[in-house]
Amino acid sequence: MPFSFPDDVVTAVLRHMNGDHADDNALIVRAFAEPAAVSATMTRFDGEAGEWAAVSTDGTASRVRIPWPGGAIDERAAVRREVVALYDAACARLGVEPRPH
Repeated sequence: MPFSFPDDVVTAVLRHMNGDHADDNALIVRAFAEPAAVSATMTRFDGEAGEWAAVSTDGTASRVRIPWPGGAIDERAAVRREVVALYDAACARLGVEPRPH
């Protein structure tokens, strides 16, 4: 069973990701799950993966689960590390210049 983060941690991370990193969400989803995604909202995460609701160019909605690149996590600081790793890997996969962290 994957590690479950406390509700306040999940709420804070989702608020940050969806408020400040909406384009990054879509980039991650395009790179690893749904190449036609035009938008994505991070909906949850646990110790094994992040989950996003994506919308494709044709309007199709889907839910995707993308494992953390470094493996299972169980600390709040590790969430940031793994999301940044996903972002960097997505940029590399899609040929996008990553912004500094």
